[in-house]
Amino acid sequence: MTGRAEPQWYPEGRAARNVRSAPVWLPVPSPRIIPSVEQLRRRPDVQALEARYGRGAVVDAIRAEAADLRDALARSESRSEPLPDTPDAAADLLAGVTHARLARDWTASLRPVINATGVLVHTNLGRAPLSEAALERVTAVARGYSNLEYDLEAGGRGRRDVHAEHLLTRLTGAEAALVVNNNAAATMLLLAALARGREVVISRGELVEIGGGFRVPEIMAQSGAILREVGTTNRTRVADYAAAISDRTALILRVHPSNFRIEGFAERPDAAELVTVGHRLGVPVAEDLGSGNLGQWRLAGGPAAHVDEPTVQASVSAGYDLVCFSGDKLLGGPQAGILVGRSAVIDALRRHPLMRAFRVDKMTYAALEGTLIEHGTGRATQTVPVSAMLAATAEQLAARAGRVAEQLEGVQGLSASVVAGVSTTGGGSAPGSALPTALIELRAAGTSADTLERRLRALSTPVIARIERDQVVLDLRTVLPGEDDALITLLRELGG
Repeated sequence: MTGRAEPQWYPEGRAARNVRSAPVWLPVPSPRIIPSVEQLRRRPDVQALEARYGRGAVVDAIRAEAADLRDALARSESRSEPLPDTPDAAADLLAGVTHARLARDWTASLRPVINATGVLVHTNLGRAPLSEAALERVTAVARGYSNLEYDLEAGGRGRRDVHAEHLLTRLTGAEAALVVNNNAAATMLLLAALARGREVVISRGELVEIGGGFRVPEIMAQSGAILREVGTTNRTRVADYAAAISDRTALILRVHPSNFRIEGFAERPDAAELVTVGHRLGVPVAEDLGSGNLGQWRLAGGPAAHVDEPTVQASVSAGYDLVCFSGDKLLGGPQAGILVGRSAVIDALRRHPLMRAFRVDKMTYAALEGTLIEHGTGRATQTVPVSAMLAATAEQLAARAGRVAEQLEGVQGLSASVVAGVSTTGGGSAPGSALPTALIELRAAGTSADTLERRLRALSTPVIARIERDQVVLDLRTVLPGEDDALITLLRELGG
C-alpha cells in the first residue's frame, strides 16, 4: 500500500484494558484512498440516493463524511468498524455512511404513532384524530385552488372568515361565528377587542393554568385588559360580580376549569344568574368553554361512565354574548379556536387587527367543516374518532382486546392478558372523567415495565402505552379500530 503515514501501534486485546501485552504494529491507511465526489456519484447506490434526496444534498453529505473519514485516517483513529484500507473499501464505507446521514438529516420529525394510553384528547399526541370525512375535505381543498377569499357569486375578492360560520351557527344556535387558530388565540382576541385598557371581572377560582404554562392572568395582561378578581378560590357568588362592576368594567368572563375540579365546600353562580346580572348592569358576558362539546355523542358505558361537560348549545341558550372553545377537543376536529355569539360582538372581533394574525388556513377550514357536517348529520358517533371512542362500551373494547391478545399467543417471550381498567378524556376536557375500559396487560420475559415501554416507543411505528401497577397496559379505546392489525404486527416484533 502506498502513501502510508507513520506507523502507529495498538495493543492487542483492546477489550481487556487491564491486560498488559506486547505492542503489535499495524499499518495506517492513507487518506489518499478516499475516492472523489464524482467517482462516488457514478456508483448505482449513490445515484439512487440522488434520485431520492437530490444532487445538492447528496454532494454535501459525501463531502461531510469524506472529511470525517480523512480526519480519522490522518489521526489513525479507530471507529466502531475497521478503517478502510483500499479505495473500494473506502467507497463502500462512504456510500453507507452517506446514506445514513441523508436518512437522518431528511427524515420528518413528525411521525404517526399508535395511541394506546386511553387518553382520548392527548395533547402530546396531537389531540383529536380527524375523521375520514374531514381528511377527504382537506385533500379536495388542498390539492388545488379554492374559494378561500373569493366570492363566487360576485366574481371578486371575498372574506375567508365566513367559512364554517353557517355550520357553526346551525349547530350551536348562535347568531354568528368566527374561527381562529386555537382557543388561546380566541381568548386573546376577545379580551383585546372587547376589554383593552378596561377591567375584566373573573372569579378567583377560575384563574387557571393549563398545559404549556398558559395562565389566564398572563394572557389577560398581554391583551391589555385589566384583571379584576372576585370571590374566593372555592366560593364566588353572583353578588361578588355585581359588587365589582363599575364604569371601568368591560366584560364578565367565565373560564372553564380545564384540568382540575373544585369539590366540597364550593359555589359558583349558574350561567343564567351570571348573564342576568351582566345584562342588567350593561356589561357583556363571555365564557371560555374550552372543550367544544356539541353534545352529539352519548356515553355507552352505563352509570359507571362519567363525563360531566357543559355543551356549547347550553351556553348559547343561557344568553352569553360570546362563547369560545377548541376545535380539537371533544368536537374532534382540527386545532382551532371557535367563537360563537351575538353578531355585534363577533363583528367587533372580525375588525380587530389581531384577527389577521390569528386567522386559519384553507386546510383548517376544510377539516373543521368536514367535522361539523358529521356532527350535524348525526353520524359523529360512528365517524368522528373522539365521539366514537366516547361511545364505545367496555364490552366492545374487551372483545377487541381479546382478539389482539389471542393473536399474540405463541409469540416467544411475550404474554398478553385482558384486565378491566379506566380511560379518560384528557386535553383539559372533563376533569375527573372515568370511562370503563378493557386493558391489554403486556409482559416481556426478563424485561421491566420501563424497558418494555421504551421498546414500544422504539418500534417502526411507535406504540405509546402507559404503566399501571408496574405493568405495561394498552387501552384500545384510543387505538383506532383499523389499527388493530398493525398493532398486532408491531407487538410480534417484541418477541424472541
